Amino acid sequence: MIRTISRFSAAFIVAAFILVAGCSVDSVSQQGDTGDPLPSWKDGASRQAIVDFVDAVIDESGTDYVTPTERVAVFDNDGTLWSESPVYFQLFFAIDRVKALAPQHPEWETTQPFKAVLDDDMEALAESGEKGLVQLVMATHAGNTTTEFEEIVKKWIATARHSRFDRPYTDLVFQPMLELLSYLRANDFKVFIVSGGGIEFMRPWVDDVYGIPPENVIGSSIKTEFEMHGDTPVLVRLPELDFIDDKEGKPVGIHKFIGRRPIAAFGNSDGDLQMLQWTSAGAGRRLMVLVHHTDAAREWAYDRKSHVGRLDKALDEADEMGWTVVDMKKDWKSIYPFELE
Repeated sequence: MIRTISRFSAAFIVAAFILVAGCSVDSVSQQGDTGDPLPSWKDGASRQAIVDFVDAVIDESGTDYVTPTERVAVFDNDGTLWSESPVYFQLFFAIDRVKALAPQHPEWETTQPFKAVLDDDMEALAESGEKGLVQLVMATHAGNTTTEFEEIVKKWIATARHSRFDRPYTDLVFQPMLELLSYLRANDFKVFIVSGGGIEFMRPWVDDVYGIPPENVIGSSIKTEFEMHGDTPVLVRLPELDFIDDKEGKPVGIHKFIGRRPIAAFGNSDGDLQMLQWTSAGAGRRLMVLVHHTDAAREWAYDRKSHVGRLDKALDEADEMGWTVVDMKKDWKSIYPFELE
Protein backbone atom coordinates (compact mmCIF):
# COMPACT_ATOMS: atom_id res chain seq x y z
CA MET A 1 0.00 0.00 0.00
CA ILE A 2 2.77 2.45 0.93
CA ARG A 3 4.62 1.94 -2.34
CA THR A 4 1.55 2.52 -4.49
CA ILE A 5 0.21 5.44 -2.47
CA SER A 6 3.54 7.24 -2.92
CA ARG A 7 2.88 7.37 -6.67
CA PHE A 8 0.61 10.35 -6.10
CA SER A 9 2.56 13.55 -6.70
CA ALA A 10 2.68 16.13 -3.92
CA ALA A 11 0.85 18.68 -6.04
CA PHE A 12 -1.72 16.07 -7.04
CA ILE A 13 -2.61 15.19 -3.46
CA VAL A 14 -2.60 18.81 -2.27
CA ALA A 15 -4.89 19.74 -5.16
CA ALA A 16 -7.39 17.13 -4.09
CA PHE A 17 -7.49 18.37 -0.53
CA ILE A 18 -7.74 22.04 -1.35
CA LEU A 19 -10.67 21.39 -3.62
CA VAL A 20 -12.68 20.09 -0.67
CA ALA A 21 -10.58 20.72 1.74
CA GLY A 22 -0.56 15.36 24.65
CA CYS A 23 2.91 14.07 24.83
CA SER A 24 4.49 16.61 22.55
CA VAL A 25 4.18 19.75 24.65
CA ASP A 26 5.07 17.78 27.77
CA SER A 27 8.29 16.57 26.16
CA VAL A 28 9.36 20.17 25.61
CA SER A 29 8.80 21.15 29.23
CA GLN A 30 10.71 18.10 30.42
CA GLN A 31 13.70 18.97 28.28
CA GLY A 32 13.49 22.60 29.30
CA ASP A 33 14.73 21.61 32.77
CA THR A 34 18.24 21.22 31.33
CA GLY A 35 18.56 24.97 30.83
CA ASP A 36 19.28 24.49 27.12
CA PRO A 37 16.29 25.71 25.07
CA LEU A 38 17.29 23.52 22.10
CA PRO A 39 18.67 20.29 23.60
CA SER A 40 17.82 18.14 20.56
CA TRP A 41 19.81 20.38 18.22
CA LYS A 42 23.46 19.55 17.66
CA ASP A 43 26.00 22.36 17.77
CA GLY A 44 26.51 23.59 14.23
CA ALA A 45 25.67 26.23 11.67
CA SER A 46 21.90 25.63 11.68
CA ARG A 47 21.48 25.88 15.44
CA GLN A 48 23.80 28.87 15.59
CA ALA A 49 21.91 30.71 12.85
CA ILE A 50 18.68 30.37 14.83
CA VAL A 51 20.21 31.44 18.15
CA ASP A 52 22.07 34.37 16.58
CA PHE A 53 18.90 35.56 14.90
CA VAL A 54 16.83 35.43 18.08
CA ASP A 55 19.57 37.10 20.11
CA ALA A 56 19.79 39.89 17.55
CA VAL A 57 16.09 40.70 17.26
CA ILE A 58 15.47 40.74 21.04
CA ASP A 59 18.49 42.92 21.86
CA GLU A 60 17.02 46.38 22.51
CA SER A 61 20.46 47.98 22.24
CA GLY A 62 21.23 46.45 18.84
CA THR A 63 20.53 47.63 15.31
CA ASP A 64 18.50 44.48 14.51
CA TYR A 65 16.04 44.87 17.39
CA VAL A 66 12.44 44.00 16.54
CA THR A 67 9.55 44.93 18.81
CA PRO A 68 7.50 41.99 20.17
CA THR A 69 4.46 43.03 18.14
CA GLU A 70 6.46 42.49 14.94
CA ARG A 71 8.07 39.19 15.94
CA VAL A 72 6.01 36.94 13.68
CA ALA A 73 7.26 33.46 12.74
CA VAL A 74 5.44 31.17 10.30
CA PHE A 75 5.78 27.40 9.98
CA ASP A 76 4.63 24.97 7.35
CA ASN A 77 3.14 21.84 8.96
CA ASP A 78 3.56 18.73 6.77
CA GLY A 79 7.24 17.82 6.64
CA THR A 80 8.25 20.81 8.77
CA LEU A 81 6.56 20.20 12.12
CA TRP A 82 5.65 16.52 11.63
CA SER A 83 6.38 13.80 9.10
CA GLU A 84 4.59 13.54 5.77
CA SER A 85 5.51 10.09 4.45
CA PRO A 86 4.51 8.03 2.59
CA VAL A 87 1.84 10.69 1.87
CA TYR A 88 0.33 13.61 3.74
CA PHE A 89 -1.42 12.26 6.80
CA GLN A 90 -4.70 13.89 5.85
CA LEU A 91 -5.05 11.43 2.97
CA PHE A 92 -4.96 8.57 5.46
CA PHE A 93 -7.72 10.38 7.36
CA ALA A 94 -9.83 10.53 4.19
CA ILE A 95 -9.26 6.83 3.48
CA ASP A 96 -10.27 5.90 7.02
CA ARG A 97 -13.36 8.08 6.73
CA VAL A 98 -14.46 6.26 3.56
CA LYS A 99 -14.22 2.94 5.39
CA ALA A 100 -16.13 4.33 8.39
CA LEU A 101 -18.91 5.74 6.21
CA ALA A 102 -19.16 2.75 3.86
CA PRO A 103 -22.10 1.05 5.70
CA GLN A 104 -24.19 4.13 4.92
CA HIS A 105 -23.24 3.96 1.24
CA PRO A 106 -23.65 0.45 -0.18
CA GLU A 107 -23.23 1.93 -3.66
CA TRP A 108 -19.57 2.53 -2.84
CA GLU A 109 -18.90 -1.21 -3.06
CA THR A 110 -19.21 -0.97 -6.85
CA THR A 111 -18.35 2.70 -7.45
CA GLN A 112 -14.84 4.03 -7.96
CA PRO A 113 -12.81 5.46 -6.33
CA PHE A 114 -14.58 4.26 -3.18
CA LYS A 115 -14.38 0.61 -4.22
CA ALA A 116 -10.62 0.95 -4.53
CA VAL A 117 -10.37 2.25 -0.97
CA LEU A 118 -12.65 -0.47 0.42
CA ASP A 119 -10.63 -3.13 -1.43
CA ASP A 120 -7.32 -1.59 -0.28
CA ASP A 121 -6.46 -1.33 -3.97
CA MET A 122 -4.18 1.67 -4.13
CA GLU A 123 -3.30 0.95 -7.76
CA ALA A 124 -6.94 1.45 -8.73
CA LEU A 125 -7.15 4.55 -6.54
CA ALA A 126 -4.13 6.00 -8.33
CA GLU A 127 -5.72 5.23 -11.68
CA SER A 128 -8.85 7.18 -10.71
CA GLY A 129 -6.74 10.30 -11.06
CA GLU A 130 -7.38 13.74 -9.66
CA LYS A 131 -11.11 13.41 -10.29
CA GLY A 132 -11.23 10.31 -8.11
CA LEU A 133 -9.34 11.90 -5.26
CA VAL A 134 -11.58 14.94 -5.36
CA GLN A 135 -14.62 12.66 -5.11
CA LEU A 136 -13.01 10.87 -2.19
CA VAL A 137 -12.27 14.00 -0.23
CA MET A 138 -15.60 15.67 -1.00
CA ALA A 139 -17.39 12.66 0.42
CA THR A 140 -15.34 12.66 3.62
CA HIS A 141 -14.68 16.34 4.36
CA ALA A 142 -17.97 18.06 3.54
CA GLY A 143 -21.68 17.66 4.25
CA ASN A 144 -21.48 18.04 8.01
CA THR A 145 -21.29 20.94 10.45
CA THR A 146 -18.00 22.40 11.57
CA THR A 147 -18.61 21.07 15.08
CA GLU A 148 -19.31 17.57 13.79
CA PHE A 149 -16.19 17.60 11.63
CA GLU A 150 -14.06 18.80 14.55
CA GLU A 151 -15.21 15.87 16.68
CA ILE A 152 -14.49 13.43 13.85
CA VAL A 153 -10.95 14.77 13.47
CA LYS A 154 -10.33 14.66 17.24
CA LYS A 155 -11.42 11.02 17.42
CA TRP A 156 -9.27 10.03 14.44
CA ILE A 157 -6.15 11.85 15.63
CA ALA A 158 -6.52 10.15 19.04
CA THR A 159 -6.90 6.62 17.65
CA ALA A 160 -5.28 6.30 14.20
CA ARG A 161 -1.76 4.91 14.03
CA HIS A 162 1.00 5.23 11.47
CA SER A 163 1.81 1.95 9.74
CA ARG A 164 5.61 2.22 9.97
CA PHE A 165 5.90 3.15 13.64
CA ASP A 166 2.61 1.81 15.00
CA ARG A 167 2.16 5.07 16.88
CA PRO A 168 -0.37 7.90 16.76
CA TYR A 169 0.35 10.41 14.03
CA THR A 170 0.88 13.08 16.67
CA ASP A 171 3.84 11.05 17.97
CA LEU A 172 5.51 11.82 14.63
CA VAL A 173 6.02 15.50 15.40
CA PHE A 174 9.62 16.64 15.39
CA GLN A 175 11.15 17.08 18.83
CA PRO A 176 13.66 19.74 17.70
CA MET A 177 10.84 21.80 16.18
CA LEU A 178 8.77 21.55 19.36
CA GLU A 179 11.75 22.97 21.22
CA LEU A 180 12.13 25.69 18.61
CA LEU A 181 8.46 26.69 18.94
CA SER A 182 8.84 27.00 22.71
CA TYR A 183 12.10 28.92 22.33
CA LEU A 184 10.49 31.46 20.03
CA ARG A 185 7.42 31.88 22.24
CA ALA A 186 9.69 32.39 25.26
CA ASN A 187 11.23 35.29 23.34
CA ASP A 188 7.88 36.93 22.58
CA PHE A 189 7.39 35.62 19.06
CA LYS A 190 3.88 35.08 17.73
CA VAL A 191 3.95 31.70 16.00
CA PHE A 192 1.62 30.68 13.15
CA ILE A 193 1.12 27.56 11.08
CA VAL A 194 0.76 28.27 7.35
CA SER A 195 -0.04 24.97 5.65
CA GLY A 196 -1.45 23.58 2.43
CA GLY A 197 -3.39 21.12 4.55
CA GLY A 198 -6.99 21.62 5.58
CA ILE A 199 -7.41 24.31 8.21
CA GLU A 200 -10.22 22.46 9.98
CA PHE A 201 -8.23 19.22 9.92
CA MET A 202 -5.41 20.91 11.87
CA ARG A 203 -7.22 23.23 14.26
CA PRO A 204 -8.69 20.57 16.59
CA TRP A 205 -5.29 19.25 17.74
CA VAL A 206 -2.54 21.83 17.11
CA ASP A 207 -2.88 23.50 20.52
CA ASP A 208 -2.36 20.25 22.41
CA VAL A 209 0.46 19.07 20.16
CA TYR A 210 2.35 22.27 19.28
CA GLY A 211 1.05 24.80 21.77
CA ILE A 212 -0.27 26.84 18.83
CA PRO A 213 -3.85 28.09 19.28
CA PRO A 214 -6.33 27.31 16.48
CA GLU A 215 -6.71 30.98 15.58
CA ASN A 216 -3.01 30.95 14.63
CA VAL A 217 -3.55 28.36 11.89
CA ILE A 218 -3.83 29.26 8.21
CA GLY A 219 -4.67 26.45 5.82
CA SER A 220 -6.61 25.47 2.74
CA SER A 221 -10.35 25.63 3.27
CA ILE A 222 -13.72 24.80 1.81
CA LYS A 223 -16.73 27.07 2.01
CA THR A 224 -19.08 27.07 4.96
CA GLU A 225 -22.64 28.26 5.13
CA PHE A 226 -24.71 29.48 8.08
CA GLU A 227 -27.90 27.48 8.68
CA MET A 228 -30.51 27.06 11.40
CA HIS A 229 -31.01 23.45 12.47
CA GLY A 230 -34.18 23.91 14.44
CA ASP A 231 -33.30 26.52 17.04
CA THR A 232 -29.56 25.91 16.71
CA PRO A 233 -27.32 28.03 14.47
CA VAL A 234 -24.66 25.95 12.71
CA LEU A 235 -22.00 26.28 10.03
CA VAL A 236 -22.31 23.61 7.34
CA ARG A 237 -19.28 22.54 5.31
CA LEU A 238 -19.82 22.69 1.53
CA PRO A 239 -17.94 20.83 -1.22
CA GLU A 240 -16.74 24.11 -2.72
CA LEU A 241 -13.33 25.72 -2.77
CA ASP A 242 -12.74 28.70 -0.51
CA PHE A 243 -8.98 29.29 -0.26
CA ILE A 244 -5.84 27.50 -1.47
CA ASP A 245 -3.01 27.95 1.01
CA ASP A 246 -0.14 26.50 -1.00
CA LYS A 247 2.76 27.95 -2.97
CA GLU A 248 1.72 31.47 -4.09
CA GLY A 249 -1.28 31.19 -1.78
CA LYS A 250 0.88 31.14 1.34
CA PRO A 251 2.06 34.78 1.27
CA VAL A 252 -1.46 35.78 0.23
CA GLY A 253 -2.83 33.94 3.26
CA ILE A 254 -0.25 35.51 5.55
CA HIS A 255 -1.18 38.98 4.34
CA LYS A 256 -4.90 38.26 4.50
CA PHE A 257 -5.07 36.60 7.91
CA ILE A 258 -2.02 37.84 9.84
CA GLY A 259 -1.57 41.30 8.37
CA ARG A 260 2.18 41.44 9.10
CA ARG A 261 5.10 40.20 7.07
CA PRO A 262 6.93 37.53 9.11
CA ILE A 263 10.53 37.99 10.15
CA ALA A 264 11.10 34.21 10.24
CA ALA A 265 9.74 31.43 8.03
CA PHE A 266 10.23 27.67 8.22
CA GLY A 267 9.40 25.14 5.51
CA ASN A 268 10.65 21.97 3.87
CA SER A 269 9.51 21.91 0.24
CA ASP A 270 8.96 23.85 -2.96
CA GLY A 271 5.42 24.48 -1.73
CA ASP A 272 6.94 26.76 0.90
CA LEU A 273 9.25 28.67 -1.46
CA GLN A 274 7.00 31.69 -1.96
CA MET A 275 6.44 32.00 1.78
CA LEU A 276 10.19 32.14 2.36
CA GLN A 277 10.66 34.58 -0.53
CA TRP A 278 7.98 36.88 0.90
CA THR A 279 9.59 36.76 4.33
CA SER A 280 13.07 37.36 2.92
CA ALA A 281 11.94 40.44 0.99
CA GLY A 282 11.11 42.41 4.14
CA ALA A 283 13.32 45.02 5.72
CA GLY A 284 15.64 44.28 8.64
CA ARG A 285 17.02 41.01 10.01
CA ARG A 286 15.32 37.89 8.60
CA LEU A 287 15.55 34.13 9.11
CA MET A 288 14.57 31.62 6.42
CA VAL A 289 14.91 27.92 7.25
CA LEU A 290 14.33 24.73 5.24
CA VAL A 291 14.13 21.32 6.89
CA HIS A 292 15.93 18.82 4.65
CA HIS A 293 14.82 15.20 5.12
CA THR A 294 18.09 13.27 5.07
CA ASP A 295 17.63 10.56 7.70
CA ALA A 296 16.27 7.36 6.16
CA ALA A 297 16.99 5.33 9.30
CA ARG A 298 15.09 7.44 11.82
CA GLU A 299 12.61 9.12 9.46
CA TRP A 300 12.86 9.34 5.63
CA ALA A 301 15.36 10.72 3.11
CA TYR A 302 14.02 12.58 0.07
CA ASP A 303 14.27 15.88 -1.79
CA ARG A 304 14.39 16.71 -5.52
CA LYS A 305 12.53 13.71 -6.98
CA SER A 306 10.11 12.98 -4.18
CA HIS A 307 6.39 12.53 -4.84
CA VAL A 308 5.67 14.15 -1.46
CA GLY A 309 7.40 17.23 -0.07
CA ARG A 310 9.60 17.75 -3.12
CA LEU A 311 12.53 20.03 -2.28
CA ASP A 312 14.14 21.18 -5.52
CA LYS A 313 13.77 24.84 -6.50
CA ALA A 314 13.68 25.94 -2.88
CA LEU A 315 16.91 24.06 -2.17
CA ASP A 316 18.63 25.87 -5.03
CA GLU A 317 17.34 29.24 -3.87
CA ALA A 318 18.43 28.53 -0.30
CA ASP A 319 21.96 28.00 -1.60
CA GLU A 320 21.86 31.17 -3.68
CA MET A 321 20.32 33.34 -0.94
CA GLY A 322 22.21 31.95 2.04
CA TRP A 323 19.14 30.58 3.79
CA THR A 324 19.57 28.04 6.57
CA VAL A 325 19.11 24.40 5.56
CA VAL A 326 18.67 21.98 8.45
CA ASP A 327 20.11 18.55 7.73
CA MET A 328 17.95 16.24 9.87
CA LYS A 329 20.60 13.52 10.05
CA LYS A 330 23.48 15.84 10.93
CA ASP A 331 21.73 18.59 12.91
CA TRP A 332 19.21 16.75 15.09
CA LYS A 333 20.14 14.51 18.03
CA SER A 334 16.62 13.08 18.07
CA ILE A 335 13.76 13.19 15.57
CA TYR A 336 10.66 12.28 17.57
CA PRO A 337 9.65 12.79 21.22
CA PHE A 338 9.31 9.04 21.77
CA GLU A 339 13.07 8.68 21.23
CA LEU A 340 13.46 10.39 24.61
CA GLU A 341 11.39 7.77 26.45
